Amino acid sequence: MPKEVEGADQVFKAMADPNRRKVLDLLYANNGQTLSSLCEQLDMQRQSATQHIEILIKANLVTVIWKGREKLHFINPVPIHEVYARWVRKFEENRLTFLHELKTELEGENHGTT
Repeated sequence: MPKEVEGADQVFKAMADPNRRKVLDLLYANNGQTLSSLCEQLDMQRQSATQHIEILIKANLVTVIWKGREKLHFINPVPIHEVYARWVRKFEENRLTFLHELKTELEGENHGTT
């Protein structure tokens, strides 16, 4: 299996769980949080939160930076963008082209002016 496909599979798997999406939302709202800070906002035990965060790290959706004795978690939006570029954008282009053509047809030759 190509490396890009494996990476996308990990991203889809990581984002399939609502608890992991919540972690990503929390990091989006306030990037660079400690595990303790994240656990305070999640409705789960520290061990469960750690397991979810590890899956996000393996999918490259979260990166960790040590600042002294603190382990800070940061969201990495690149894999999400890659999934968007591969799986969403191509469907979006057809729809936008259709809407543009429909708009042009409805407006007629005078482009909506009377």
